[in-house]
Amino acid sequence: MVERTGYVDGEPCWADVVAADVPAAQHFYGSVFGWTYTDTGADFGHYVMCLKNGRIVAGMSPPMPGSEQLPAAWSLYLMSHDLAETAYRIEEQGGKLLVAPMDIPGNGRMLFAMDPSGAAFGAWEPGRHTGSQLYDETGALCWAEVTTREPTVTDFFYRDLFGYRQTRVPGTVDSGDEAIDYSAWSLGDADPVAGRLTMTPAWEGVPAHWSVYFATDDTDAAAKRALAAGGSVQHGPFDSPHGRMAVIEDPNGAVFTLISR
Repeated sequence: MVERTGYVDGEPCWADVVAADVPAAQHFYGSVFGWTYTDTGADFGHYVMCLKNGRIVAGMSPPMPGSEQLPAAWSLYLMSHDLAETAYRIEEQGGKLLVAPMDIPGNGRMLFAMDPSGAAFGAWEPGRHTGSQLYDETGALCWAEVTTREPTVTDFFYRDLFGYRQTRVPGTVDSGDEAIDYSAWSLGDADPVAGRLTMTPAWEGVPAHWSVYFATDDTDAAAKRALAAGGSVQHGPFDSPHGRMAVIEDPNGAVFTLISR
């Protein structure tokens, strides 16, 4: 297993999903990934830790009071060991704080923000909770990318926020006839940790957002399990230069991507 005990600033380190029907979500992700669950209790709003092989890999929660009408969605968190500085830089670079830095007692601190193109994301300052304990492992987070109509603004914002080294990756979508604009983001000389995808006209009506990817050893089989458990397949399965992928919608309407390397 690819176990993690910590992340450097700017790395995707955590993802959680809001589910109006938590039991349906637990059944779905248990069927697709084999996840088991631990409810953290009423003091933490019944936030659920999702586990793969006994390791914490994601979070799940019911909607917060007053937000019941918001669509279900996966949220991504980037690591920050100085959340106050990150909050300052978010606003300085044209972003907007949606949730100011707040303590999660005994676990760490978090904020939630919107980048200048309208994509929402979180940042996490670790305490006892240091992020996903597995990464790039079957049933765990393995990649994340921001999808936007404003690539230049977005690239500058995140580069200034975390110092990403950005490399344009030329290529085509799986149909082979539509060019894409993709930028891979690295920290120092390390391998890329995240990416930025520019929306094409095919994305009409879809707002800017962060996409989360979960690893699987067999995308086609996992997509079939998703269908059988009440989800739907929005796109794929299809081959890409990085592996076989499928875009999945869970029974509550939250979207994520499966990939087998």
